[in-house]
Amino acid sequence: MSIIKGGLLDRRGFLKTTAATAMAASVPLGMARAAGGHLRVGKAHGQTTDTLNPGTWENGFTIALGHAVYGRLTEVGSDGSLQPELAESWEASDDAAEWRFNLRPGVTFHDGKPLTTQDVINSINFHRGEESTSAAGPIVAPITDIKAEGDTTVVFTLSGGNADFPFILSDYHLTICPAKDDSIDWESGNGTGSYTLKDFSPGVSATFEKNPNHWRDSAPFDSIEMLALVDQNARTTALVSGDVDVIDRVDLKTAGLLGRKPGVNIQSVAGTQHYTFAMNTTADPYTNNHLRQALKYAINREELVEKILFGYGSVGNDHPIGPGQRFFNAELEQKTYDPDKAKFHLKEAGLEGASVDLSAADAAFAGAVDAGTLFQASAKSAGIDLKVTREPNDGYWSDVWMKKPFSAVYWSGRPVEDQMFATAYSCGAAWNDSFWCNDVFEKLMIEARAELDEDKRRTMYYEMQDIVSNEGGVIIPMFANYVFATSDKIALPEQMGSNWDMDGERWMERWSFA
Repeated sequence: MSIIKGGLLDRRGFLKTTAATAMAASVPLGMARAAGGHLRVGKAHGQTTDTLNPGTWENGFTIALGHAVYGRLTEVGSDGSLQPELAESWEASDDAAEWRFNLRPGVTFHDGKPLTTQDVINSINFHRGEESTSAAGPIVAPITDIKAEGDTTVVFTLSGGNADFPFILSDYHLTICPAKDDSIDWESGNGTGSYTLKDFSPGVSATFEKNPNHWRDSAPFDSIEMLALVDQNARTTALVSGDVDVIDRVDLKTAGLLGRKPGVNIQSVAGTQHYTFAMNTTADPYTNNHLRQALKYAINREELVEKILFGYGSVGNDHPIGPGQRFFNAELEQKTYDPDKAKFHLKEAGLEGASVDLSAADAAFAGAVDAGTLFQASAKSAGIDLKVTREPNDGYWSDVWMKKPFSAVYWSGRPVEDQMFATAYSCGAAWNDSFWCNDVFEKLMIEARAELDEDKRRTMYYEMQDIVSNEGGVIIPMFANYVFATSDKIALPEQMGSNWDMDGERWMERWSFA
C-alpha cells in the first residue's frame, strides 16, 4: 500500500539564555553503535482509523511514526532535560511572554526542500484556532501571534508568561511539516526526520528507510518495519520466534518467564505513565462528586499494582503528576481502599446501591479488563454494583474512549505539569476525557504557567493536584513502569527516556544492533 497520505537549569537563567550552549551535549543522543540492519518492532497499538494528521495522533504507533519521520523545534532528552532539535537556540523576554526560536541551518525535508520559517509558522498554526480539531489545541491556545523575524527566527507571542513554553513545543503533535497554502502538507508523509516513510497501512504496519540527508545523521538502522500487534499473545510470540526484535507493553504476569527465554531481555523504566478510569462528569451519575469520590475509595490500588502491574509500578492518587516530577505534591493525603468512606459518599450522593458500567479493553492498557474485574469486586464491598464491558481492541480510541461515560485509559504523562493539565484537565480541552471543568483550577493553571518564582509555583501546583484528586472526574489508581522486551541483538543506551514508552519513543534514533 502506498503512503496515505519532548539537568534542569535555574529557571530565570534558563529564560534569559539561549539554548545553544546549555544544551550542546544533546547531539549524541544514544551510544556508540553498529550502524545498519533492518529492525522489526511489534507495537501494542495501531488501529485502522489512524492517519498521518499529527493533530489526531494518540497511540504509541503513531507517536513512534511521528518521531521517525518528522522533527519538532525541541525534544526531551534521555535524562528528561530539554534539547534543541529543529531550533538550535531560543531566548525569552523577561516576562516569558515572548519567545524567539532560531532555526537550525541546513535542515531539509525528505523531498529536498529547505526548512523555512513559514513551515514552522504554518505547522504550529495548524493546531490553533476555533476550527482546529487537534488534540494539541489547548497547549498552543496561549499563543496569540507567530511571526518570522528574518529568514531564520520565529517569534511566538503568548497571552501571558509561560516558563515552560520550550517544553510545550516538544509535544509529539507539534511536528514541522511543509507549508501548503495557508496550512500544511501532512498527507504525503514528507518530514525532516531521521527516516523516510515508505509505506503506511493503518492498523497493520509502517515501513521506514534511513534518511541519508538528515542534519545529524541519527538513523542507526538502514530500515525499520513497525507492526501493529495489539494482541498480547501475537506480540509475545513474534518476539520469541524471532519475527520481531522488539515488543512494547509486555504481559507483566509472564514478564519473568519471558525474560528467562534465551535471547530475550526485559526492560523496565519508571516514568509518568499512568492508568486511569475516566468518568464523564457531564453525564449522570458522574455529575455528582460524592459518587466520584465513592468510586475512588472503592478501588483497591495496592491490589491493582500487585496483580495488574506485578510490582512494575506504584499507587496513584487520582492526579496525573508523578513522584519524579518537579512539583509533585508529596503532602497530599494518599487515598486508600476504604469501603466505609465509599458508602458515606454514596449516602451523601443519595445513590446507595448505585450501578455503573465500566468499558475496558486491553487496547486501553494491558490487563485493563482484569483491572476492571478487580475493581468490580472491591466496589461490591463498598455497595456499588460495577459492571465491566469488554470492548473490542480495534476502534477503542475512536468508538469507546470519550464516547462511553466510564472507560479505562492509559496516559504517558507529560514532561511538565502545565502540559499535562492543559492537555487533559483544562475546560474544553479536546482530550479532557472526563469533560471536567473547575474555575479555581483554571485560574491556578493560568497563574502558575506565568509564575517565575519556584516556591509560588509549587504552592499552586500542589493545590491543583489536590483539586483534581478530590474533585476531578478521573480515577488514577496506579503509575505503571514502561516494560518492554528486546532481542539480545539490540544494544541499548545506559540511560533511557521515561517521558514515553521505549526510550521516549526515540528508539529508532537511540538504539542499534549490538
